[in-house]
Amino acid sequence: LQLVESGGGLVQPGGSLRLSCTPSRFTLRYYAVGWFRQAPGKEREGVSCISESGTSTDYANFVKGRFTISRDDAKNTVYLQMNGLEPEDTAVYYCAAGGIATLTDQSEYDYWGQGTQVTVFS
Repeated sequence: LQLVESGGGLVQPGGSLRLSCTPSRFTLRYYAVGWFRQAPGKEREGVSCISESGTSTDYANFVKGRFTISRDDAKNTVYLQMNGLEPEDTAVYYCAAGGIATLTDQSEYDYWGQGTQVTVFS
């Protein structure tokens, strides 16, 4: 069981991308979902998360006001809308599913995707 991310790519500063997270062979509606990212030479860090119900969300300070997380249970998908992208946002982005929506404790997530590359270049 794993997750599949899509939607990454190359974009200029100020541009937008929408990442999608879709599970293979399980239903995402029963899980909290988090987005994480890892830049070269850096540790993986929390970006945003959403509760199982979708009523609670959280964002890292460095993306607040620019990124929006949402879920569409009918499509079994969680999205990360990224606007106002900056070169510092360049990283591999991962989604993860677990019991608790948290940005700080990655051990709470049971399932992970392989990641999708986001590159912001000028």
